[in-house]
Amino acid sequence: MPEAAEPTGPAGPAPERRTTYRHGNLRNALLDAALELAREGGPDSVALREVTRRAGVAPNAAYRHFADRAALVHAVSQAAMARVARTMEAELAAVPATDDPVARARARFRAVGTGYIRFATEEPGWFRTAFHVPADMTYATDTTAAGAEGLTPFEILGASLDDLVTTGVLPESRRPGAEFLAWSAVHGLSVLMIDGPLRGITPDQAHAAGQDVIDMIERGI
Repeated sequence: MPEAAEPTGPAGPAPERRTTYRHGNLRNALLDAALELAREGGPDSVALREVTRRAGVAPNAAYRHFADRAALVHAVSQAAMARVARTMEAELAAVPATDDPVARARARFRAVGTGYIRFATEEPGWFRTAFHVPADMTYATDTTAAGAEGLTPFEILGASLDDLVTTGVLPESRRPGAEFLAWSAVHGLSVLMIDGPLRGITPDQAHAAGQDVIDMIERGI
């Protein structure tokens, strides 16, 4: 009797399943596959069956590392948040050197907002996923949501505001809560540009709008 042809579907042939993984590798493989899905279609596209298919393991293998889909999506959310942080860090690293501490503090504050908005417009799937799981601010200091320097996006913003206080740009009396005003403004613009009525603007327009919002924040805090 001839061997049956391998079934195929919209996603093509099922990948060859791995029967063994070194300790820790399976979780990473599952998370990487989930991140690919989130990048393509946001948090709603993260499905356990498709994640395990892409990782090349049986569907129930995911439960060895994630209690359920919600746990997997939470882990993906944290990993996406770490990518937001790394983009902000890259923007900070590109700030030109200067001997003027005031100019440097201002430039770094602007870089934080610029990096945040840039990530949103360049990686909308990951951006949506980063903020998909409400955690009552616990993610703000969760190391799994941190960048290469060990700081989360919220902590990076806070550090840039502290620099403004240290250099005298921002009065100390106005520092409490400033991160909420700044964060709300750049996040709101980001959402408008990827999911709202501003989603049709050009990259140049998006950049200009971001700089205008950061100007507004700097004047308002």
